[in-house]
Amino acid sequence: MAHKNQTLGEFIIENQSSFKYSSGELSSLLNSIRLAAKIVNHEVNKAGLVDIIGAAGDTNIQGEDQQKLDVYANEKFIQTLTKRNIVCGIASEEEDNFISVNSIDENHQNKYIVLIDPLDGSSNIDVNVSVGTIFSIYRRVTPIGTPVTIEDFLQKGSKQVAAGYVVYGTSTMIVYTTGDGVNGFTLNPAIGSFYLSHPDMKFPEDGNIYSVNEGNYIHFPQGIKNYIKYCQKEEGDRPYTSRYIGSLVSDFHRNMIKGGIYIYPQSSKNPNGKLRLLYECNPMAFLAEQASGKASDGFTRIMDIQPTELHERVPFICGSINMVEKAEEFMRDAQ
Repeated sequence: MAHKNQTLGEFIIENQSSFKYSSGELSSLLNSIRLAAKIVNHEVNKAGLVDIIGAAGDTNIQGEDQQKLDVYANEKFIQTLTKRNIVCGIASEEEDNFISVNSIDENHQNKYIVLIDPLDGSSNIDVNVSVGTIFSIYRRVTPIGTPVTIEDFLQKGSKQVAAGYVVYGTSTMIVYTTGDGVNGFTLNPAIGSFYLSHPDMKFPEDGNIYSVNEGNYIHFPQGIKNYIKYCQKEEGDRPYTSRYIGSLVSDFHRNMIKGGIYIYPQSSKNPNGKLRLLYECNPMAFLAEQASGKASDGFTRIMDIQPTELHERVPFICGSINMVEKAEEFMRDAQ
């Protein structure tokens, strides 16, 4: 039975039976993510004090300037995951290609792959706004004993075995699911342990917050424009409140607690949307559905989309189920 003073480690052990694969492996994997999150959290919290903020001078595969902290977070998560001898492959938003990881016995015996956005919302680092890490875990589909291939990473979101995020905010939290609900754990910085603070998190069915970059309104498809006008109309419990931080983790986290919808549509600037299916949309969709919410590209369930490339982008609408369904209705009507 979950209780509020339970640590993340205790919770993982107590809930192993709800995970349909080898529980010890998942525990080790989640523990390595927990450890890396604590290391990155330490750096994020002092980012204003040392010369770690600002652009690193490199551009990542997406063509975005990398923040120094992005590079640091990327390195720490890859190092920590590799050392635990549990993953056979890692794909990061910051890396051009996936990384194949061999097992200690050199026989490629490891079973899990991790896809990670090491520091989401990194453009907000310099202004002290919450950023986060997003992770997605699958079992490999190629035979154990062989190196991983791209096929292991191009799985539908519905095949995820675990997903979650870390939010480095006023308090640092890990929120994750293994397909049996969503639980949130808050770091006690004095002793370095995460404690269960938000058991069985759920999106309210309805909400009154919409999160979208309205500065791009002119570029949006007609269905989204119509939905935004609907949100702004004075009728019933509307107009809704507009809240947009620009860190997906932070916007999602707030909407899950308070009730709301997050929208990053396709646009004339980004015809396929901007968010990545594998590193951002699939893990958030898994969390949303496990928390009684919904995630869609406007027409299709996010977790039903068959990925065709590692850094694929998709439109993303996610949040309280009634709000997402209303947005989908506007999208269909504008076809």
